[in-house]
Amino acid sequence: MRVLIPHLLVATALLLGASSSAVAQSKEEILVAAMQDGGKVIYMRHATTDQRQVDTGRLNDRAGQRNLTPAGIALAKEIGRAFRVLRIPANDILASPVFRARDTAELAFGADQVQVTLDIVADDYAGPALNRMLEAIPRLLRTSAGPGMNRIMVGHRTPLEMATKRRFPDDVLPEGAMAVFKPGEDTIQLLGTITAERFIHSADVRR
Repeated sequence: MRVLIPHLLVATALLLGASSSAVAQSKEEILVAAMQDGGKVIYMRHATTDQRQVDTGRLNDRAGQRNLTPAGIALAKEIGRAFRVLRIPANDILASPVFRARDTAELAFGADQVQVTLDIVADDYAGPALNRMLEAIPRLLRTSAGPGMNRIMVGHRTPLEMATKRRFPDDVLPEGAMAVFKPGEDTIQLLGTITAERFIHSADVRR
Protein backbone atom coordinates (compact mmCIF):
# COMPACT_ATOMS: atom_id res chain seq x y z
CA MET A 1 0.00 0.00 0.00
CA ARG A 2 1.45 3.37 -1.02
CA VAL A 3 0.61 6.76 0.44
CA LEU A 4 1.07 9.52 -2.11
CA ILE A 5 1.61 13.15 -1.07
CA PRO A 6 1.40 15.85 -3.76
CA HIS A 7 4.54 18.00 -3.98
CA LEU A 8 3.91 21.62 -3.06
CA LEU A 9 0.86 23.72 -3.81
CA VAL A 10 1.24 23.69 -7.61
CA ALA A 11 1.05 19.90 -7.65
CA THR A 12 -2.03 20.00 -5.49
CA ALA A 13 -3.70 22.43 -7.86
CA LEU A 14 -2.90 20.18 -10.82
CA LEU A 15 -4.31 17.14 -9.03
CA LEU A 16 -7.55 19.00 -8.52
CA GLY A 17 -7.73 20.08 -12.13
CA ALA A 18 -7.43 23.72 -11.08
CA SER A 19 -6.74 26.54 -13.47
CA SER A 20 -3.60 28.65 -13.21
CA SER A 21 -5.53 31.20 -11.13
CA ALA A 22 -6.08 28.58 -8.44
CA VAL A 23 -2.35 28.37 -7.81
CA ALA A 24 -2.56 31.82 -6.22
CA GLN A 25 -5.09 30.55 -3.68
CA SER A 26 -4.03 29.24 -0.30
CA LYS A 27 -3.62 25.50 0.06
CA GLU A 28 -6.60 25.53 2.44
CA GLU A 29 -8.85 27.14 -0.15
CA ILE A 30 -7.75 24.58 -2.73
CA LEU A 31 -8.70 21.80 -0.30
CA VAL A 32 -12.10 23.41 0.30
CA ALA A 33 -12.64 23.58 -3.47
CA ALA A 34 -11.68 19.91 -3.73
CA MET A 35 -14.27 18.99 -1.13
CA GLN A 36 -16.89 21.10 -2.89
CA ASP A 37 -16.19 19.19 -6.11
CA GLY A 38 -16.95 15.88 -4.39
CA GLY A 39 -15.30 12.54 -4.98
CA LYS A 40 -13.04 12.86 -1.92
CA VAL A 41 -12.71 11.12 1.43
CA ILE A 42 -12.60 13.53 4.37
CA TYR A 43 -11.12 12.05 7.54
CA MET A 44 -12.03 14.32 10.47
CA ARG A 45 -10.47 14.05 13.88
CA HIS A 46 -13.00 14.49 16.71
CA ALA A 47 -13.43 17.99 18.17
CA THR A 48 -11.78 19.39 21.32
CA THR A 49 -11.63 17.06 24.35
CA ASP A 50 -10.80 17.27 28.03
CA GLN A 51 -7.26 15.91 28.17
CA ARG A 52 -7.55 15.40 31.94
CA GLN A 53 -10.02 12.58 31.40
CA VAL A 54 -8.60 9.07 31.11
CA ASP A 55 -9.82 6.46 28.62
CA THR A 56 -10.82 3.11 30.10
CA GLY A 57 -11.29 1.27 26.81
CA ARG A 58 -14.94 0.55 27.62
CA LEU A 59 -17.05 1.56 24.63
CA ASN A 60 -20.36 2.14 26.40
CA ASP A 61 -18.91 3.93 29.43
CA ARG A 62 -19.16 7.66 28.74
CA ALA A 63 -17.81 8.54 32.19
CA GLY A 64 -14.78 6.37 31.47
CA GLN A 65 -13.87 8.14 28.24
CA ARG A 66 -12.22 11.40 27.21
CA ASN A 67 -15.19 13.51 26.15
CA LEU A 68 -15.82 16.74 24.27
CA THR A 69 -15.49 19.93 26.27
CA PRO A 70 -18.13 22.68 25.96
CA ALA A 71 -15.74 24.29 23.47
CA GLY A 72 -15.55 21.00 21.57
CA ILE A 73 -19.34 20.76 21.40
CA ALA A 74 -19.50 24.30 20.01
CA LEU A 75 -16.70 23.51 17.54
CA ALA A 76 -18.49 20.42 16.22
CA LYS A 77 -21.62 22.47 15.61
CA GLU A 78 -19.59 25.15 13.82
CA ILE A 79 -17.91 22.55 11.61
CA GLY A 80 -21.34 21.28 10.59
CA ARG A 81 -22.51 24.81 9.83
CA ALA A 82 -19.41 25.37 7.70
CA PHE A 83 -20.11 22.21 5.68
CA ARG A 84 -23.60 23.52 4.96
CA VAL A 85 -22.48 27.06 4.08
CA LEU A 86 -19.78 25.70 1.79
CA ARG A 87 -22.25 23.24 0.24
CA ILE A 88 -19.89 20.31 0.51
CA PRO A 89 -21.76 17.18 -0.62
CA ALA A 90 -21.65 13.95 1.37
CA ASN A 91 -23.70 10.77 1.22
CA ASP A 92 -21.66 8.53 3.50
CA ILE A 93 -20.92 9.84 7.00
CA LEU A 94 -19.21 7.37 9.32
CA ALA A 95 -18.27 7.79 12.97
CA SER A 96 -16.31 5.85 15.55
CA PRO A 97 -18.48 4.57 18.42
CA VAL A 98 -16.18 6.26 20.96
CA PHE A 99 -18.30 9.11 22.31
CA ARG A 100 -15.99 12.02 21.40
CA ALA A 101 -16.08 11.01 17.73
CA ARG A 102 -19.72 9.98 17.66
CA ASP A 103 -20.76 13.21 19.39
CA THR A 104 -18.70 15.28 16.95
CA ALA A 105 -20.35 13.64 13.95
CA GLU A 106 -23.88 13.81 15.32
CA LEU A 107 -23.54 17.45 16.43
CA ALA A 108 -22.10 18.41 13.05
CA PHE A 109 -24.34 16.45 10.69
CA GLY A 110 -27.31 15.15 12.69
CA ALA A 111 -27.66 11.73 14.32
CA ASP A 112 -29.93 10.50 11.54
CA GLN A 113 -27.20 11.13 8.97
CA VAL A 114 -24.41 9.27 10.80
CA GLN A 115 -23.50 5.59 10.66
CA VAL A 116 -21.63 4.52 13.80
CA THR A 117 -19.14 1.76 12.98
CA LEU A 118 -16.26 -0.21 14.48
CA ASP A 119 -14.51 0.24 11.13
CA ILE A 120 -13.00 3.50 12.45
CA VAL A 121 -12.97 2.82 16.20
CA ALA A 122 -10.08 4.14 18.34
CA ASP A 123 -7.28 1.63 18.62
CA ASP A 124 -7.43 1.46 22.43
CA TYR A 125 -11.15 0.61 22.20
CA ALA A 126 -10.90 -1.80 19.28
CA GLY A 127 -10.23 -5.04 21.12
CA PRO A 128 -11.06 -7.94 18.76
CA ALA A 129 -12.09 -5.39 16.11
CA LEU A 130 -8.51 -4.06 15.70
CA ASN A 131 -7.76 -6.03 12.54
CA ARG A 132 -11.15 -5.07 11.13
CA MET A 133 -10.34 -1.39 11.68
CA LEU A 134 -6.85 -1.69 10.15
CA GLU A 135 -8.34 -3.30 7.05
CA ALA A 136 -11.37 -1.01 6.78
CA ILE A 137 -9.72 2.41 7.00
CA PRO A 138 -7.41 1.92 3.97
CA ARG A 139 -10.33 0.48 1.98
CA LEU A 140 -12.55 3.44 2.85
CA LEU A 141 -9.81 5.92 1.96
CA ARG A 142 -9.25 4.27 -1.42
CA THR A 143 -12.89 4.00 -2.51
CA SER A 144 -15.31 6.69 -3.65
CA ALA A 145 -18.67 7.41 -2.06
CA GLY A 146 -20.16 7.98 -5.51
CA PRO A 147 -19.98 10.54 -8.35
CA GLY A 148 -19.84 14.08 -7.02
CA MET A 149 -20.14 12.96 -3.39
CA ASN A 150 -17.75 12.79 -0.44
CA ARG A 151 -17.31 10.24 2.31
CA ILE A 152 -16.79 11.75 5.77
CA MET A 153 -15.10 9.67 8.46
CA VAL A 154 -15.12 11.09 11.99
CA GLY A 155 -12.58 9.27 14.07
CA HIS A 156 -9.21 9.40 15.78
CA ARG A 157 -5.66 10.29 14.87
CA THR A 158 -3.83 7.08 15.85
CA PRO A 159 -5.95 4.70 13.73
CA LEU A 160 -5.32 6.97 10.72
CA GLU A 161 -1.59 6.84 11.39
CA MET A 162 -1.68 3.06 11.78
CA ALA A 163 -3.71 2.53 8.61
CA THR A 164 -1.71 4.90 6.37
CA LYS A 165 1.70 4.34 8.02
CA ARG A 166 2.10 8.12 8.15
CA ARG A 167 2.36 10.44 11.14
CA PHE A 168 -0.29 13.09 11.77
CA PRO A 169 1.05 15.06 14.78
CA ASP A 170 -1.00 17.68 16.61
CA ASP A 171 0.44 20.50 14.52
CA VAL A 172 -0.73 18.73 11.36
CA LEU A 173 -4.03 17.22 12.51
CA PRO A 174 -5.20 18.89 15.74
CA GLU A 175 -8.58 18.05 17.20
CA GLY A 176 -11.34 19.00 14.76
CA ALA A 177 -8.99 19.07 11.77
CA MET A 178 -9.54 17.20 8.51
CA ALA A 179 -7.27 15.20 6.21
CA VAL A 180 -8.55 15.14 2.63
CA PHE A 181 -7.86 12.12 0.42
CA LYS A 182 -8.41 11.42 -3.26
CA PRO A 183 -9.60 7.82 -3.67
CA GLY A 184 -7.65 5.46 -5.89
CA GLU A 185 -7.78 1.68 -6.19
CA ASP A 186 -4.10 1.07 -5.41
CA THR A 187 -3.05 4.16 -3.48
CA ILE A 188 -4.03 6.35 -0.56
CA GLN A 189 -3.49 9.85 -1.92
CA LEU A 190 -3.38 12.64 0.66
CA LEU A 191 -4.23 16.04 -0.79
CA GLY A 192 -3.64 17.92 2.45
CA THR A 193 -4.99 18.84 5.86
CA ILE A 194 -7.04 21.78 7.13
CA THR A 195 -7.77 22.85 10.70
CA ALA A 196 -11.31 23.31 11.92
CA GLU A 197 -10.66 27.01 12.49
CA ARG A 198 -9.41 27.56 8.94
CA PHE A 199 -12.31 25.55 7.54
CA ILE A 200 -14.84 27.59 9.51
CA HIS A 201 -13.12 30.81 8.40
CA SER A 202 -13.51 29.72 4.79
CA ALA A 203 -17.26 29.46 5.37
CA ASP A 204 -17.42 32.77 7.23
CA VAL A 205 -15.91 34.78 4.39
CA ARG A 206 -18.57 33.42 2.03
CA ARG A 207 -21.53 34.56 4.14
